[in-house]
Amino acid sequence: MSIAEVHDITVTRRPLVPPAPPRAPDDMGAFERMRVMRNSPIETWGQRAYEDDIVQGRFLGRSSFILNTPDAIRHVLVDNYENYTRTPAGIRVLRPMLGEGLLIAEGRAWKHQRRTLAPAFTPRAVTTLVPSMIAAVDETIAKLKAASGGPVDLREVMQRMTLEIAGRTMFSFGMDRHGAALRDFVMEYGDTLARPHMLDLVLPLSWPTPQDFRRARFRKRWTAFVGQLMAERRATGKDDNAPARDLFDLMGAARDPETGEAFTDAQLGDQVATMILAGHETTATALFWALYLLALDPETQEQLAAEVRSVTTSGALDIERLKFTRAVIDETMRLYPPAFLIARAAGGPDTIAGRPVRKHDVILIAPWLLHRHEKLWRDPNAFVPQRFMAETPPDRFAYLPFGVGARVCIGAHFALVEATLALARMIGTFRVALADKDPVLPIGVVTTQPNRSPVFTIKPR
Repeated sequence: MSIAEVHDITVTRRPLVPPAPPRAPDDMGAFERMRVMRNSPIETWGQRAYEDDIVQGRFLGRSSFILNTPDAIRHVLVDNYENYTRTPAGIRVLRPMLGEGLLIAEGRAWKHQRRTLAPAFTPRAVTTLVPSMIAAVDETIAKLKAASGGPVDLREVMQRMTLEIAGRTMFSFGMDRHGAALRDFVMEYGDTLARPHMLDLVLPLSWPTPQDFRRARFRKRWTAFVGQLMAERRATGKDDNAPARDLFDLMGAARDPETGEAFTDAQLGDQVATMILAGHETTATALFWALYLLALDPETQEQLAAEVRSVTTSGALDIERLKFTRAVIDETMRLYPPAFLIARAAGGPDTIAGRPVRKHDVILIAPWLLHRHEKLWRDPNAFVPQRFMAETPPDRFAYLPFGVGARVCIGAHFALVEATLALARMIGTFRVALADKDPVLPIGVVTTQPNRSPVFTIKPR
């Protein structure tokens, strides 16, 4: 049975098809592709990329392969993953914000970091952080209730809320004093330095581009800010006999199970930056998209609210019973994957699906394409949460909101718990609607972001 047949979901009404960017002409020229890519790589993909198993082409003198088959993706991300590393352009864009943290590291350094961090992100460890999540969500809801009830920018609200959760779960303190500065850093980098220029793509990593010099100046300020947060947390002290209070305690106490090594201060700073940025920004964006979809689809919104009522006892949510809410989160991340593109460079020759790959060839695995591929999903552009409640789940290599294989996102469970709880609390409390009817389109700038922040209205239930 094909994946499409497995997910032949029958619905009683016409499902919502949210607005999406126009697809590029399949014969788009290289210079036009570069121009469009500066705004959003999502807009450079034509219809073939949503239909073909593999799209082979050439870009800047190298062969490129877009992989849309689970077997080929498994080969690159699992079976032979050590042969495929981040591209120079990807490293240039991410390193100034994340340093040599888990998301960037390769080889032995990555293995050390992954082994050392793993205990801090087990389901049991995440459970200890749930009260901090709930407290931040409930405070956000209380502020919304106390407001006048007028129009609200829920994207900004979700960013503030997830940043507060990041601060409390990382450092055991809120982000009232530091939140504005952190958001400014994120916005500055996204607006000016996260979009690759031509020289970022063509020059070797060892040759700095003009953007790299600007990124280096940014990194100096950014690392000083992260160091300030760490110093403030350390000033609160820690009882060596007490259990860990937060992720900072867990990461500081972590030791590589094979070598016994702890993180250096610089390494710990890069991990803190990675967890705060990767955690709060991607979860905030996923929650925004979920609220946007539910505002466009009131019937699904009411179904979610009914589930929340049914699993709430004395004000407490049973997250294990929030099956439909979790399906909404899953479907949201299918339509708007947090990471829209995984780019890898071949470290040596290989063969993928019978096609020869040479050293330095570029392999593209695009969750944006994969999650909307016409051979893998029925009604691929429609919002159908029920597809994630089917007896047979999607193929593990056709649905990649957190990646897959050895480098699967270490914070996936944390993010899913946070997003499910937050969405349940929000929709259980408010009826959400859009105040304007102009479409919101996704653009790809590191993550799948909206091209604008629409105005919402919320009414207490």
